[in-house]
Amino acid sequence: MSVADITLLMSAADIKYFVGVGRWEPDARGRLEKAALELYVERGFENTTVAEIAERAGLTERTFFRHFADKREVLFSGTPALEKLLVERVAGVHETAAPLDVVGSALEAAGAMIQERGAWSQKRQAVINANPELRERELIKLASLGSALAEALRTRGVKEPAASLAAEAGIGAFKVAFERWVLQPTKQNFPRLIRESIGELRALAAED
Repeated sequence: MSVADITLLMSAADIKYFVGVGRWEPDARGRLEKAALELYVERGFENTTVAEIAERAGLTERTFFRHFADKREVLFSGTPALEKLLVERVAGVHETAAPLDVVGSALEAAGAMIQERGAWSQKRQAVINANPELRERELIKLASLGSALAEALRTRGVKEPAASLAAEAGIGAFKVAFERWVLQPTKQNFPRLIRESIGELRALAAED
């Protein structure tokens, strides 16, 4: 059967599908993230448009909006996965563990996930630090993670105010550890820094 015969047997929908396959590009989300971060570093977040991100990635604006709600969310799209990991880790820690130990274990797991993207995290943080709107969004993200931790602790049976105190203290230690780690992400171990920060927290509590 010739190509012409095959074409005659194909419907308009079939032809449209196969043309679309020819235009498909792998890892669109990753390419958009990379392009966006490059442009944010080069031009600043405020001076970068979605059209420019899509063009740099070799994709369309429509493709961008299939993956991200707006250009800000490129920097925060990992939050749901991080929150899910924290909740799962809290649930999986032995039932006799103290609340702060549970939180520490969950945050170290999150740190290990973030550790894998050290160079990205460093550039991302530089972009966030340069923009008040993004700094506010970062604080909202941390508050969301804290709330998820507290709720997960309550699900384990930890009473209030212990659940909220352990969650908020853990997030504070996480934030301090992150600020230390992101300065040299390829030379430092983020989970270890989280462990150290929580250890410092315990030492302060013991002094009091």
